[in-house]
Amino acid sequence: MAARPRLHYPNGRGRMESVRWLLAAAGVEFDEEFLETREQLEKLQDGDHLLFQQVPMVEIDGMKLVQTRSILHYIAEKHQLFGRDLKERTLIDMYTEGTLDLLEPIIMHPFLKPEYQPKEVLHMAQKAIVRYFPVFEKVLKGHGQNFLVGNQLSLADVILLQTILALEEKIPNVLASFPFLQEYSVKLCNIPTIKRFLEPGSKKKPPPDDVYLRTVYNVFMP
Repeated sequence: MAARPRLHYPNGRGRMESVRWLLAAAGVEFDEEFLETREQLEKLQDGDHLLFQQVPMVEIDGMKLVQTRSILHYIAEKHQLFGRDLKERTLIDMYTEGTLDLLEPIIMHPFLKPEYQPKEVLHMAQKAIVRYFPVFEKVLKGHGQNFLVGNQLSLADVILLQTILALEEKIPNVLASFPFLQEYSVKLCNIPTIKRFLEPGSKKKPPPDDVYLRTVYNVFMP
């Protein structure tokens, strides 16, 4: 029996949360090695486990994968979540890259000074509503299918749903003008593997709190 993937990262969302989402959507059980101290990170670095001296790092299939997008591509390809041909893979990649651009400021938001955070929420809402969500609304309306590409679940769907739900934590009505995305989000949330991941007690991480922020500073700040 193959070993379960092992994820190396602090106990919080960050850039590893997309990996957790994708593994969960694929129905893959995984283990986690939480980084809590600078010494743990240095041990990985000194042991030649981190190709570019940084996490996220995922041990899977005898490899130590780094770079979030590379990790996501490998998992998606392995579990048939990356399209059926080159055209579908390219669409999935474009949609995913765009969504990750929107997700990045959500990841970084808790690390801003408190006085800057409300303004950044407004900026994120504007980006989502003006630049990103209209694209996906048009795609879903245009082909009338349940998923973004090929009428089957893909990496692009998983990352978009993760981003939508993270935004809704800060801006509950962010999908108010996008009926197709609203319906799409509900359908994805009811896929059995995703539904389990959204239930209490799963390995989905809660919104960042002060404990997580302190841990990140302890691990990554020299």
